[in-house]
Amino acid sequence: QVQLVESGGGLVQAGGSLRLSCAASGRTFSRYGMGWFRQPPGKEREFVAAISRSGGTTYYAGSVKGRFTISRDNVKNTVYLQMNSLKPEDTAVYYCAATTGIISYSYHEYDYWGQGTQVTVSS
Repeated sequence: QVQLVESGGGLVQAGGSLRLSCAASGRTFSRYGMGWFRQPPGKEREFVAAISRSGGTTYYAGSVKGRFTISRDNVKNTVYLQMNSLKPEDTAVYYCAATTGIISYSYHEYDYWGQGTQVTVSS
């Protein structure tokens, strides 16, 4: 089992940047594929990005490709989401998630979730 704690959210102006972090407990972090999802106000949770156990494979939602970068540090047991050129439509609660299987765009494939961190982008 793994516990996930997100941090780094906040209020930023459009065009700005934020870096989210997700710290995982335990010694087996490298066994988990990791994903970032977000839930905008009044909408369903949606996929943002995912990274494989080794970090060699990454996936991005089309809406964030070229602006966001997912990375991981298996020594620090942390996954990151660097968000640049933020837009008001990026406003959401951002969640990190871990899967014991192959990384996926579907939140159903993830076994463990953090509590979320709020990102608000003002226009």
